[in-house]
Amino acid sequence: MVIHVGFVGLSESWCRRVMLAAPPRMLARIMIVATATLAVSCGADDGARITVGAGDSLESTVLAEIYANALARTGARTAVQRDLGERADYLAALDANRVQLVAEHTGALLSYFDADADADADAGNRTRKPKEVSDAVNGALPEGLVVSDPADGADLRARVLLTEEAATSADIHKVDDLAPQCATTAVGVLATTDSIAQPNTLARDSGCEFAATLEFPDWATLRKALLDGQIHAALLNAPTAEATTGLVVLPDDTYAIPAENVVALMRKGMLDATQSKKVNYVSGELTTDELTEMIRRVRDQHETPATVANAWLDDHAL
Repeated sequence: MVIHVGFVGLSESWCRRVMLAAPPRMLARIMIVATATLAVSCGADDGARITVGAGDSLESTVLAEIYANALARTGARTAVQRDLGERADYLAALDANRVQLVAEHTGALLSYFDADADADADAGNRTRKPKEVSDAVNGALPEGLVVSDPADGADLRARVLLTEEAATSADIHKVDDLAPQCATTAVGVLATTDSIAQPNTLARDSGCEFAATLEFPDWATLRKALLDGQIHAALLNAPTAEATTGLVVLPDDTYAIPAENVVALMRKGMLDATQSKKVNYVSGELTTDELTEMIRRVRDQHETPATVANAWLDDHAL
């Protein structure tokens, strides 16, 4: 008789204890097997499961599905653990090895791990542009954590919006032009679950500190407040698929709002060379517009995050 024994996922030491505790007759039946169909998995190295964590936002969930499904296409065993909470919560899960990878933003990560980053900005040491922020993140990460290449095409900085009338009358054409008026400007922000939480602020050395910041429950309410003059500007987290008719999105070529590019933050040594390349390929293909569209499809068309993630991977031959 052939006995198939499955100890998949259990440690080798646990398997040995079971073997030693087994009665002789049972031990013989387990160990003396001479056919090629026998499957004994004690200590077998079939690759550890990679669990990709996601916070409460739609962006975090969509990105988690992209990374998990991309890694699965390399042959890895993957899973997604959703609804882990805010940044502190899912980073705690990463630290405890309950998850091995999460999606993040470079600028927000730098603020989280380097409390002195803003003080450095006050001293004139500007860390705003994508490469500067990415390099600073690599230097600030705790031991045991690494990041993928940043997604240069996924520029997720908040956008500053004014009404067309206000922009024209005050001769404001870019974010830098707003600085002289910030001290008397009330800005509105969204309480949204669409995007990964990020600092809703301009760089402290940009010369723009708003007089007041008001939070609104949804884009329609925020937009009405801006058009009605209740607030003077809006700071809108990207990605966003909301209509901006009648409003001006101010260019920010000088990175008054520091870079916020998507990266995969992961435990060091969890991925092999092929898997690491796959994650970096994702970074090379991802764009703000595509991520915005995927979030919109999940939010408004009620498609599953896994469906939109796999469709995007297929479109990019990943």
